[in-house]
Amino acid sequence: MGQVSQNSQHRNIGISAHIDAGKTTLSERVLYYTGRIHRMGEVRGAGATMDHQELEREKGITISAAATWCVWRDHTINLIDTPGHVDFTVEVERSLRVLDGAILVLCAVAGVQPQTWTVDRQMRRHRLPRLAFVNKCDRPGADPARVVEGLRAKLGLHTALVQLPIGAGADFAGVIDLLELQAIRFGGAQGVQVAAEAVPGALLAAASAARARLVEAVAEVDDVMAAAWLAAESSGEPVPAAELRAAIRRATLACRFVPVLCGSAYHNIGVQPLLDAVIGWLPAPSERTVEGVDAAGLPVQVEGGASAPALALAFKQEEGIHGSLCWLRLYRGSLRPGDSLINLRTGRRLRVSRLLRIHAAQTVEIASAGPGDIVALPGADCASGDTLSAGPVIRLAGIEVPQPVMSVALSAKSREELALIGAALAKSCREDPSLRLSQDPESGQLLLHGMGELHLDVSCERVRRQLGLDIRMGAPQVAWREAITRRRDFQFTLSKQTGGPGMYARLVGWMEPTGESGDPVFESRISGGAVPESFVRAAEQGFLEALQTGPLKGAPVLGVRVVLTDGLTHPVDSSERAFRMAAMAIVREGLPLAGPAVLEPLLAASVEAPERYMGAVLGWLSKRRFAVEQAAVEGATGDDQGCDQGCVIRGLLPAAESFGLVNGLRSLTQGHGSFSLEFARYAQV
Repeated sequence: MGQVSQNSQHRNIGISAHIDAGKTTLSERVLYYTGRIHRMGEVRGAGATMDHQELEREKGITISAAATWCVWRDHTINLIDTPGHVDFTVEVERSLRVLDGAILVLCAVAGVQPQTWTVDRQMRRHRLPRLAFVNKCDRPGADPARVVEGLRAKLGLHTALVQLPIGAGADFAGVIDLLELQAIRFGGAQGVQVAAEAVPGALLAAASAARARLVEAVAEVDDVMAAAWLAAESSGEPVPAAELRAAIRRATLACRFVPVLCGSAYHNIGVQPLLDAVIGWLPAPSERTVEGVDAAGLPVQVEGGASAPALALAFKQEEGIHGSLCWLRLYRGSLRPGDSLINLRTGRRLRVSRLLRIHAAQTVEIASAGPGDIVALPGADCASGDTLSAGPVIRLAGIEVPQPVMSVALSAKSREELALIGAALAKSCREDPSLRLSQDPESGQLLLHGMGELHLDVSCERVRRQLGLDIRMGAPQVAWREAITRRRDFQFTLSKQTGGPGMYARLVGWMEPTGESGDPVFESRISGGAVPESFVRAAEQGFLEALQTGPLKGAPVLGVRVVLTDGLTHPVDSSERAFRMAAMAIVREGLPLAGPAVLEPLLAASVEAPERYMGAVLGWLSKRRFAVEQAAVEGATGDDQGCDQGCVIRGLLPAAESFGLVNGLRSLTQGHGSFSLEFARYAQV
C-alpha cells in the first residue's frame, strides 16, 4: 500500500484550456517525464492515458476530468486534466474548486480563445495561483509575445514571459530561461535529455531585453523586487536570478502575476521546466487559506494539521468499472480505513472501508491520507459539494453548478426500454450535476437537460452503449395553449330520453376572453334558486374539464371567463351528470365560434455578449421573433476587472425558438455569448 508525502511536498494542480490547446498531450508528457508511465500515448490513435473513456478516444476530446499523481524532484503532484469544451464546464468548475494551483494552456497561434476566458473567470473565482504555458510553439504563425499581449488586453492578467522560444514554427528547438539567461535544449529519445548552454549570440540582445521587461513587470507588483530593481539600476548590475525567482513566487502566490512559459508538448519541448515551475512557483496546500462556516453560520478559517479532526469536500461522484467512487479533497486531519465521517448535508455517518488514489482509469489502495490529499472512497453515498467531517461542524463552500441551457426529448421502442434508459440517465445525473432529467407533466415526454448539444449527445451515447438500446433524441414538445378572442353567448338545452330516467339541463350565459393568460374563471349569477347549487357545481366542473382541450391543437384553453345567468331543471330528468354534460357540450360547440387562437409560451431572456457583437446578435435574435425590451452596455464580459465592454439584451423569446439557441449564440460570438431563460407568460402566436 502507498503512503502519503508531507504537506509541504504536495502540489495539487489542474490543467485547463480551450479545446484543442494541448492539455491532454501535456498531461501525457508530464506522466512520462515523471516516470508514471513508460510509453507516451496520443489524443488520437492509441489514446492518451488521461483520455481513458472510449468516447474520448473516438472523438479526440476530453469529456470527463481525469485525475492522477506523479513525483517530480521529491514532490508529489496531484494532477487533474480537465475538459476544454464549454459543454463540460462543470468538470472544470468542480476540479478547480479543490485544487491549489493551475496551468492555463494556450495555443501559440490562436492565443486567447473563448474557453480561455471562461477558465480564467473560474480561476479568478477560486483565487487560484497559476502558470501559463504557451503550447504548440512549433506551429507556423506561433508567437508567444502576441499571446502575452492577449492575456494582458483580453483577460487583464499581469503577466510576462519567463522564457523565450529558440526558433519559430518548424525551427522551434528549445527555450531561453530568462532568469538564468541560459538556452535549454531537449534531446535524446522523446526529449528526455535536458541540456543548458549559453544563449546563442544572435538571441542574446533579445533575451536581455526580455529579462529586463520581466524584472520590470514583477517589480510592479512586488515591493521587494521593486527595491532590488532600483538598486540594480543604480549599480548597473543585473538583478540576481535567486531574487527574481523568489519575487515571482511571491507575486504568483498572491495572484498578482502569471509567469508565462513556452514549449511544444507534442514535440517534447519545454515540459521539464514547466514541472520545475510548478514546484517552484505554485503553492503547497499549507500555503492556501481555506474558509468555511460553523454551525451558527459564521465564517471560520480551517486550521490544524494531520492530527486535527478530518475535514474533506466531496467534489465528484463517478460510476465506473470499480463501482461507485466518491472523489474527495482532504483539507484537515487524516483518514485511514475504518475511520468514520459525517456527511453534513444528510447527517449520515459514512465509514471509510478503503482509500484509493486515482490514476486515470486505475486505482491504487493506500494506507492513509493526509491534509492536501485527493483520494477516492468506494461506495460512498455523497454528492458533489458535500462536506465530510469527523469533528465540529464546519461547512466548506460547495460547488457552483451551472443551470442547464438545452433540453432534448427522449423516446425508445417501448415503455420498458424507456424506463431502463431513464434509470441509467438518472445515474448519470448523479455523476454530473449539470445534467438533469425530468418528465413533462403534460406531454409525458422524458426530457434530458444539459449544457449543450454535445453534452446531451455524449450522455445519451454512453447509455446507448451501456444498455445496447436505441435512444431517440428530439426537440421537446412546446407547451402550447389556446384562447378565444371574442364573446360567445349561449342558451343551451340538453334533453335526452332513453326509455327510463332521461337527461335534462338548460344553461344560459356567455363565454368571454379575460385579456390575460390565466386559468379559466367560472362565475355563477343565477339567483332565486332556479338551479340547485349542486347542479351549478357540476356545470362548473364540466366547463373546466372541457376547457382542457381546445379546438385547434387540443391544448388547454386559457384566459376564458364563463358566466352563468340562468338555467332550468326538470323534476325527474335533471341530475348533476346532466348539467356536467351540458356544460361540456356548450364548450365543444362554442369554442370554434368564439375566435379561437393558439397561445405560445414566451421566455424572459437575458443575452450577454461583448459589445462588438451587439448588432449581429440583435439581428440574429430578430429572426427568432425575439421582442427586445432593453439593450444596453453594462460593464464587462471579459473578466471581473472590466477589460472588455459587454452588452446585455433583455426581452421575450418564444419557447419554440429557443432550441439550438446556445450553439447559434456561441458561434455568432466566438464562444463569448451567454444567456439565461425563464418562463414569462403566454401570448397569441
